[in-house]
Amino acid sequence: MCPTTHVLEICNFGLIGALPLIFFKRGKLTGMWAVTAAPFFLSFLSNVAGGLGLVPTLLDMSPAGAAILSGAAVPAFAGSMTLIGLTLGAHRIPLALWHQLDDAPVHIVTWGPYASVRHPFYVSFILALIGSFLSSPNIGAIGALLYGVTMMNITAVREERRLLQSDLGAEYGEYLARTGRFAPRWPAPKSIAP
Repeated sequence: MCPTTHVLEICNFGLIGALPLIFFKRGKLTGMWAVTAAPFFLSFLSNVAGGLGLVPTLLDMSPAGAAILSGAAVPAFAGSMTLIGLTLGAHRIPLALWHQLDDAPVHIVTWGPYASVRHPFYVSFILALIGSFLSSPNIGAIGALLYGVTMMNITAVREERRLLQSDLGAEYGEYLARTGRFAPRWPAPKSIAP
């Protein structure tokens, strides 16, 4: 991994790790939080182990091939950090991160990155895991990526179900119909004027 990519990875995972301290509402750590956060720790640790030669890479490639993959990680890390910033800017109040069962939704954010996808934080987290795999394609990084995508999807489905069952259910149902979970819907559904 080139030094620039390594610095970007550290910054990206550091930003993700700082979100509970700088943005999200306080709560108690739950088992679900730990299960959801695990792929980020695993991915970062597998890349450190890979850099030390403790974990073999999945691809046997030339230094030029490794440099190309490492270079491909740069837009993933930069995109992840940019999307985190845009998502933070779209919020008027902090969100609950801790998977608290008693945390009822109070409003729905449908502007900024949320105009295109329902879970831009999760998209940014997945981009970080993709960048981590590209920067060090080892068994731990691919496992963390697959596990992370699975956990983000499980968590998103759970959150969507809670929103649909809340007082905001009708509004959220309309929003759900016009946006994708992790990728924009193409073509975007036409909105019907009242």
